[in-house]
Formats: sequence, C-alpha cells, structure tokens
Amino acid sequence: MNLRLRQLGPGLLFAGAAIGVSHLVQSTRAGADFGLGLIWALLLVNLFKYPFFQFGPRYASATGESLLDGYKRLGKGVLIAYYILTFATMFTIQTAVTIVTAGLASTLFGDFVSIEVWTIIILGICLSLLIYGRYKLLDNLIKIIIITLTISTILAVCVALFKHESAVSLQQVLPADPIAIAFLIAFMGWMPAPLDISVWHSLWTVEKQKESKVFTTNTALFDFNIGYIGTIVLGIGFVVLGTLVMFSSGETFSPSAGVFSNQLIEMYTKSLGNWSYVIIGIAAFTTMFSTTLTTLDASPRAMHRTTELLFNRSSKNGYFGWITLLTIGTVIIFFFFASEMGLLIEIATILSFLTAPFYAIINYKLISSRHTPKVWQPSLIMHILSWLGILFLIGFSIWFLTTIEL
Repeated sequence: MNLRLRQLGPGLLFAGAAIGVSHLVQSTRAGADFGLGLIWALLLVNLFKYPFFQFGPRYASATGESLLDGYKRLGKGVLIAYYILTFATMFTIQTAVTIVTAGLASTLFGDFVSIEVWTIIILGICLSLLIYGRYKLLDNLIKIIIITLTISTILAVCVALFKHESAVSLQQVLPADPIAIAFLIAFMGWMPAPLDISVWHSLWTVEKQKESKVFTTNTALFDFNIGYIGTIVLGIGFVVLGTLVMFSSGETFSPSAGVFSNQLIEMYTKSLGNWSYVIIGIAAFTTMFSTTLTTLDASPRAMHRTTELLFNRSSKNGYFGWITLLTIGTVIIFFFFASEMGLLIEIATILSFLTAPFYAIINYKLISSRHTPKVWQPSLIMHILSWLGILFLIGFSIWFLTTIEL
C-alpha cells in the first residue's frame, strides 16, 4: 500500500489543482443557491470531460513526451493557439485562486495584516517551495495536502448530515434566467477543472517518469483515476455542504475575498457548531492552498516548454522567468480586483468553459493519431464518449453565447 502511494503523483497534483475554486466556491454556491438541483450538471460535465483529461497522462506515459510536444506534431499553429490562450488566461486564473486563499488566511490566521499582504506572503511561500523544492517536493507535499483535505471535508459532510433535521430535495434544476445560466456555465467551466490542466498533467507525468522508472502507462492511468474520482466525490461533498448549511438561508456571498471567507466559515460554524471551525478551516485552506501552489507551478512549466518548442531552443532559466512573471502579474491584478473576487472568478471560469472545446478537439485528435502508439489509442467506448463530450461542450457554449447578452 505504501509502495502504491509512492507511485501516485501527477493524479494527486491534478486533484490538488482541480479541487479549489470549483469546489470551495462554485460547488458551495451551487448548493446554497440551488440545493442539490445542479448535481446533474456536476456529474455530466465530469463524465464528458473525463476522456480529454485522461488523454494527458495516457499520451505522456505512452510516448515519454508532453501534450505540448504532441501539439507541435499536429502543427505549429496548434501550439501557437495554446500559447495565446494560456497567456491570456493564466494571470486571471492565478489571481482568482490566490484571492480566495488570501481571504481564508486572513480569516483563519488573523487580519493583523491586509489581504494584499497575505497575498504576497502566500505567493512568496509557494514560490520558495517550487523554486527550491521543484517537482519532487511538490509531489511529496501534495500527498499530505490531499489526504488532509479529503479527511476534513468528509468529516464536515458527515457532521452536517447528522445535524440536519429537515428533508433535502433531490429535484434537479435547469436554470432559465440569464444570471442563473451564467452561473451554470461558470460552475461547469471549472468542474472539476479547466481542460488545459490536461497539459499540466502530461508535464507532471513526464517529470514523474524521470524520477520513477516504474511509472508505466497503466500506473499513470490508475493514478489519474484515483485523482479524478476524488475530485468528483469532494465536489459532491461541497455541494451537499452548501445545501445543508446555506440553502434557503437568505444569505448571499460577498464579492470581496475577505468578507466571503468570513461568511463561508461563519455559516458552517453557525450550523455545525463552533467546535467545527478548525475542521472547516483546514478543509477550506488546504483546498485553496493546494490549488494556488499547483497552478503557480503548472502555468510557468507549460509556458516554458511551449516557448522552447516554438523557438526550437532550450532554456535553463525559462521556468524561473515565467514563474516570476506570473507572480508579479498576479500581485498587480490582485490590487485592482481584490474587492471584485466574484466577478474575477466568473470571468475566469466562463473563459475556461468557452475554450474547453478547443482542448477537447486537439487532445482527441492527438491521442487518435499516428503519434500515439496504437496499443494506447482510445477504445471504441472512449471514442464514443469523446464525440459526445465534444458535442456537449460545443452545444453548451453555443447555448450560453446565444442566451446571455455579453
């Protein structure tokens, strides 16, 4: 069992990156606003995104190269499109997750310094861990974080279920008004995560193979499935928590990071009791810290590799340069949007959903091409699920664009 745990890595990093805003903020809000009415959306989007996330570790472990290398094989234009999309969204995504983490740190550890200072402290800690510890430290640390997160979240759900006395409706809801539709798309945009995380996963898989020669394709797929199932279970857990604690309470979330964090913790402790403060606090903070840490590693890692492939030259300091740029950019954006956390998250999540068809199509095209060993190309069931997933993502994007006045 201990050997199995040591072999795990990229799948847990995927979970660490995925279980963040989509779970703590969006899933909790889904439960608060719709009860269990959006469980259908959570399960459906996880089902239809599954193949495209899985193709990341599948391709990387089967070929020894990342999806980015594969994108270049499909044509330099694909890689350029990825470069532009990532550069356009990486700062917004990093700021969105860091804002929530800073708000929680202020709530849990004290507001003796401002949210802005907490942001700099958190980014500084993450930056130090990644620069000095690199992948190996990240791989080991994420196991502790994910186990802590899972135990504290499941415990919180069990306590909430035990204390909840009234019946909970399982009736599913299809939002009709523009505001609710916008939330639905935002909810699915980062559930369980943006599809470009498949690229990050492939990069982590390549790094894992360098460190562990026994990290085979079968191991990589097992590792991925563990992480993916975990994100689904915890996503449902946060929806249930939102339903039991906040549904029909009349409370609305503040767009300010600090106020939101206070609201979140206070609502849980008010419903479950003051003794639950530590459990909820640990669950919430580890959720967001793991996301902040993994996203701060992944975007620079991806942009560094993309730059190398586009210009056909390697760079020893490329990762350091990109992670420094992302950190500085995050701080600058944060100072402009600290009071508009809700808006920033909605923009980031909607952009992620609208770009999902691009990643779905190119991931499917690559894994089905001659660049992937025949033995590791998708089965008929995975082909069918991929076609349905692409239609689902395109269909919902069109529905959103034709329904919402942008």
